[in-house]
Amino acid sequence: MLNPVELFVGLRYLRAKRRTRFVSFITLISLLGISLGVAALIVILSVMNGFEGELRSRLLSMSAHGSVAAADGTTENWRPLLDQVAAEPRVEAAAPFVQMEGMIQSGRDLVAVLVHGVVPEYERELSGGMINMIEGNFDVLQPGERGIILGRVLAYNLGARIGDSVVLLVPKPVGDGTLQPVLERFVTRGIFEAGLQDHDAVLALVHADDVASILDLGGAVTSIRFRATDVLEAPAIARSLQATLGSDYSSSDWTIENGSYFRAIRLEKMMMSLILSLIIGVAAFNIVASLVMVVTDKTTDIAVLRTLGMGPQGVVKIFFVQGAIIGWAGVVLGVALGVILAINVPTLVPILEQFFGFQIMPGDVYYVTKIPSELESQDVIVISVSALVLTSLATLYPARRAALVNPAAALRYE
Repeated sequence: MLNPVELFVGLRYLRAKRRTRFVSFITLISLLGISLGVAALIVILSVMNGFEGELRSRLLSMSAHGSVAAADGTTENWRPLLDQVAAEPRVEAAAPFVQMEGMIQSGRDLVAVLVHGVVPEYERELSGGMINMIEGNFDVLQPGERGIILGRVLAYNLGARIGDSVVLLVPKPVGDGTLQPVLERFVTRGIFEAGLQDHDAVLALVHADDVASILDLGGAVTSIRFRATDVLEAPAIARSLQATLGSDYSSSDWTIENGSYFRAIRLEKMMMSLILSLIIGVAAFNIVASLVMVVTDKTTDIAVLRTLGMGPQGVVKIFFVQGAIIGWAGVVLGVALGVILAINVPTLVPILEQFFGFQIMPGDVYYVTKIPSELESQDVIVISVSALVLTSLATLYPARRAALVNPAAALRYE
């Protein structure tokens, strides 16, 4: 525990004298470095959290939060399974789903396509308004009418407009295990935008009955997709459904289907944290340098304190107080600055763009034109505690060096 003398002397040494102005300047630089490092870490991690949330919402706009499929690949009587999935307490909506891959042609252009067979009345609830229908809606998909809704980029690449015919080339499995090409003509009834290149450039929506008729599935579907009330609960829901349905069915969730995206984001966050932590590290070394110079300057004072009866531990505490206050003040200032900036990033970025006359994320290049920010208390706590520990450790060497001062040797030539 600190006693009043150690605290008073430690605080007294923070005040600059004429001959120690350079040491005080280094101390100020150390405090500002810690503040900037902590603030930068908080802001950068908040922005990356925002981009992660934006990516998650756009990915899940078309792939739902999880799915349940039969072990043999198709489910003919799918309505009881749909009701069972929808009855799960944490499931908000569920819908049948059929998927097939192929090529799509309009005029001379032939591009790859991933066709999602959906049932409009269920898919409308599953999407939850996350899909932006530029033209048309789910109701334009009627069984047997061969209507199709194209992704915005896919429609642009094909040059297809509402009412234009497109041709689907689909490989259909036959009895001997080979694939037979099947050509089907569809009419463009709508255009959607999910807000993600991987979706808008390759996806097309048709009625599930049309896909089933092409693949000779009868009324079967390949899976039942669901949307959870809380997206983070999807893995637990998938495990619960797997345990309930047994080995005849398999379950999956968005963390498995899109795991590579989020692993990449976590890796980027870790690398950014390590790089920006170097700012705090350099500031901590500045604290070490300034305290070493203070110890050198205060050698005589330390010798006098030792002569008056203060022990080595008391000397250590004096310089710990001085270094800790510098570090902790920098951390508190950095946390306050970082939190304010992170909360106001969506407001500050447009002001900076207008002032400098350029757009950071132009709409003709990026789907996300605004920089999102999502401040998480866990990040703030981890950053602040880590910075406090690092700056506290930076005081140990100078404080220990001060405690080793020999009073007799220091006072001999005074």
